[in-house]
Amino acid sequence: MADERKTEAAPIAPGDVVTCVIEQIMPYGAFVRIKNGQRAMIHISELSHSFVKKVEDILAMGQEVQAKVIKIDEKGRIDLSLKKMEASRPSYSNRSAGGPPEDPRDSFEKKLSNYLKASEAKIADINSKLNSSRAAKKRSKPPKS
Repeated sequence: MADERKTEAAPIAPGDVVTCVIEQIMPYGAFVRIKNGQRAMIHISELSHSFVKKVEDILAMGQEVQAKVIKIDEKGRIDLSLKKMEASRPSYSNRSAGGPPEDPRDSFEKKLSNYLKASEAKIADINSKLNSSRAAKKRSKPPKS
């Protein structure tokens, strides 16, 4: 197992693009052998920008793929991504508009502001109805004898 990790020709760093072969497919991702002999993993969340139900929908045993190195942890384990190799997809709010992508924080702030305005209006409406019904009840009560 130690010989698997240390047979590298050139050091790999995050951001590098490597060619690798799929060796093992698991429900949570795939283990691959990089051309320099090192093993790495591609997590299911790093296979595609779209939803992936099964790893087998994207990868097959023995398939050769190019992936980007996204992380090397302190134990020397290498995490790869196919998703980072794809062109980033447009934001959901501007798919049909064709305009420049919005800053997601701006859209959140707008949604939050609209929600607060609508919420305050609903609360004011409920309070006014509640107060008017209480006033009507007070007027309709007969005086106590």
